[in-house]
Amino acid sequence: MPAPQNEPAGAAAMIAPGSCQEQFHLRWNHLLDPHVRALAWLLDAPDLLDPHAAQWQGQIATYADSDLASWLAELDQAPHKLQELHVYIGSLPSTRLGLYAEKLLAFYFEQRQLLVAHSVQVRASKNDTIGEFDFLLRLHGGLVHWEFATKFYLLESSAGSLQADDFLGPNLADSLGAKMQKILQRQLVLSQHPAAQMHLSEPVVSAQALVKGWLFYLDHLHPSSVLGVSANACRGYWRASSALALDESALYQLLPRLRWLAPAKVALADALSAEQARSALSQHFAGDAAPVLLATLRTDGGDALETERGFVVSDDWAGRAIAQRHVSR
Repeated sequence: MPAPQNEPAGAAAMIAPGSCQEQFHLRWNHLLDPHVRALAWLLDAPDLLDPHAAQWQGQIATYADSDLASWLAELDQAPHKLQELHVYIGSLPSTRLGLYAEKLLAFYFEQRQLLVAHSVQVRASKNDTIGEFDFLLRLHGGLVHWEFATKFYLLESSAGSLQADDFLGPNLADSLGAKMQKILQRQLVLSQHPAAQMHLSEPVVSAQALVKGWLFYLDHLHPSSVLGVSANACRGYWRASSALALDESALYQLLPRLRWLAPAKVALADALSAEQARSALSQHFAGDAAPVLLATLRTDGGDALETERGFVVSDDWAGRAIAQRHVSR
C-alpha cells in the first residue's frame, strides 16, 4: 500500500503490491533501452480513463497485443532495429513529452503494419487549419481514427467535487475535463469535416481516444473513485516542497521530462541520497516554480528501481490551482 500521510516519501521500502511500478518491473525490467522501456509502458500500462464511463460516450480506445513481449524483446536486443528506433525518435522537432510519446507509438504502429497515416493536418485553406489526425490505423479490417494523449494530472480536491475538471496539469495549463471535452467535441469528429475527405481513402468506421498517463493525489491519499477515471490508473502523490519529508534510507532521482513515462531504472551511481535530493529540489525552487517529478528508488543489483513517484510543487501551487479552477468555471 502507499505510504501513510504522516510518513516520508519513500518510507515504503518495497514497491507497493499491485502498483504500476511493481507491474512494470515484473514484466519489463529485462528491457535495457530507455526508448523501448517507454514504449513498453505506453502499450501495456493501464488506461487512464474508464472506457465504460458514460461521460466518455464509448469513445475511449483500449489496445492489447498478445505478441508484445516477444516483439519488444527482439527490438531491445537487435542493434539494427534499435538504431532504426533511435533515428526515428531523433527526428523529433522538440522535446515535448506528448510528441515523444506519439512518435514512439507511430514507430510501433508502423512496424506492426497498422499505420495508415500519422499527424495528418486538415486545412480548409492555406491559413485555416481545421485539425489534425493523430493516427489513422487499419484495425479489424477497417479504417479507424485514434487521438492519442499522454497526460499527468494532479487532483486539487478542495472543492470536494471529484470531477475530471479537478485534475490539473502540473503547470496549470489544462485540466483532464477540458482536455477530454476538446478531444470528444472537436478532434474525434474531424473525419466528418468536408476538408478531411481528401485525406481519407475510405470512410472512418470508428473514432476514439487512447489516453495514458499518471494521476497524482495529495499526500498519497486518494478517493476510492473519481467519475470517469480508471480504478487501475497509474498513480502517485503530490506535495508542497516545504511539506516534503524524505526517507533517509531511500534513494531518489529527479526525473527529466522525457523520462516521465515508464517507472525509472537508473544506474545506482546516478541515484541521489535524501540529502542530495533535498539540495537539488532547493536549488530548483530557488529559481523556478515549475513542479518537479521525484522518483523514490530501491537498489536492485547495480541499478535502482522506482518504487513510487510524486510531484513536488511550489508552496503557492495549491492556491494558484484553486484560482485557476475558479477562473475556468
